[in-house]
Amino acid sequence: MKRWTLPIALYLFVVFVSGSVLGALGYRLYNPPTTKSNAAPKLSPEEWRRQNIEEMRLKLVNTVYDETHSRFEAAHNTHNQVVKQIREDHVSKIRVLLTPEQLPKYEQLRAEREQRDQKAKAQRK
Repeated sequence: MKRWTLPIALYLFVVFVSGSVLGALGYRLYNPPTTKSNAAPKLSPEEWRRQNIEEMRLKLVNTVYDETHSRFEAAHNTHNQVVKQIREDHVSKIRVLLTPEQLPKYEQLRAEREQRDQKAKAQRK
């Protein structure tokens, strides 16, 4: 029986190797390696530098614009608060000067003006 052990082992080895080879060839056939043509083309040092500088410039400019916008918004909000306080002081001083008969007319006038301002603001949008 020992006579057949070596040929059987060789046959099994050949079958295993041929299966591995066929598997590798089939894998390359259905999943070909990616080529460099699919990747981004390699840039020359000058082109890479120009592209990198442009990207940094855009990021910096956007940062400056964002910072400026937030500062304008903060200034605008502060301004609105100051104007609102001045308006409230004005209204309270006027109310003190008016007689009880004039006060309801003044309040009605203010309400009409507020409605008119809201309509104008809505039309602008």
